[in-house]
Amino acid sequence: MSNSGWGLKWDFIIVHESGHEWFANNITSKDIADMWIHEGFTSYSETLFTDYWYGKEAGNEYNRGIRKNVVSKNPIISSYGVNKESESTDMYYKGANMLHTIRQSLNNDSLFRQILRGLNKKFYHQTVTTKQVEDYMSATAKVDLSKIFDQYLRTTELPVLEYKEDDYKLSYRWANCVKGFNLPLKIHFIADQWIKPTEEWKSLNLYPEGNKTFSVDPNFYIKTKKITD
Repeated sequence: MSNSGWGLKWDFIIVHESGHEWFANNITSKDIADMWIHEGFTSYSETLFTDYWYGKEAGNEYNRGIRKNVVSKNPIISSYGVNKESESTDMYYKGANMLHTIRQSLNNDSLFRQILRGLNKKFYHQTVTTKQVEDYMSATAKVDLSKIFDQYLRTTELPVLEYKEDDYKLSYRWANCVKGFNLPLKIHFIADQWIKPTEEWKSLNLYPEGNKTFSVDPNFYIKTKKITD
């Protein structure tokens, strides 16, 4: 699935279908338009399995590798009330990458694991909506994740971090995103650090020393675009 090689070290059917004991068989969506609750979380269980047995970077490589399967022709969430699930497989691969991105943004794996376990305790043997899942994750993380869910579940677009560089400053902003998109990012510019982009330009004013090569942590599922004018 990922072309990373890590998926060859375990049996896909056993790992993936076992994951459904938590997301699908324990927690079930009320409407199949919300099938990402089954498939996004279960696809992410493949990353977690790889992470546990082979290390975090192995899990990261596997997760980044499955992005090649994202189609982005239709939103992950389909129309409600008409017995219609999404027309693409993005509920699997894009859903898993959205969850990986949220995990990176929280920068706290203990909290993220608490969220996964808490979902299964809170909604034990229940049928749920995406809104319930969103609200629980935001409340437990103490972060408003609603715009992140809107971006990845309800649009086909990937957010774009536009940036400009000069000798003394790095400027950046979000583009191609829903209004109010608020994903924080881990970047490297002279040193590893965190930024909180908005749709308005922000700047880092840094003394020009050392290696100023700019990059975004690749575990965030976004695009970047350098502005040169």
